[in-house]
Amino acid sequence: MNDPQPALGEVKNNVEKRRFELVAEGKLAIAEYIDRGSMIVFTHTEVPVGLEGRGIGSHLVSNALDFARREGKTIMPLCPYVAAYIRRHPEYQPFVLEGFPY
Repeated sequence: MNDPQPALGEVKNNVEKRRFELVAEGKLAIAEYIDRGSMIVFTHTEVPVGLEGRGIGSHLVSNALDFARREGKTIMPLCPYVAAYIRRHPEYQPFVLEGFPY
């Protein structure tokens, strides 16, 4: 039986392209952001067609949010996926811009 879960590799912060990247099964998943110094604005998350629903987006976003938390950045989740992830994972909620709906 084939395992439907791809091996989740290392998430890399591609500062030049302003996005977190994860290669899964040879395809690139991304979480784009804007770095505003003390704030990081997550704008878009994309998982390749055929790989959705397999934990890739969650792995990518959790690593991106962990980076923001380690760096002491305030998080602004403009991306609907990142906002939904934060709603499901309250440990990130204290780092969201005060008053910002997520």
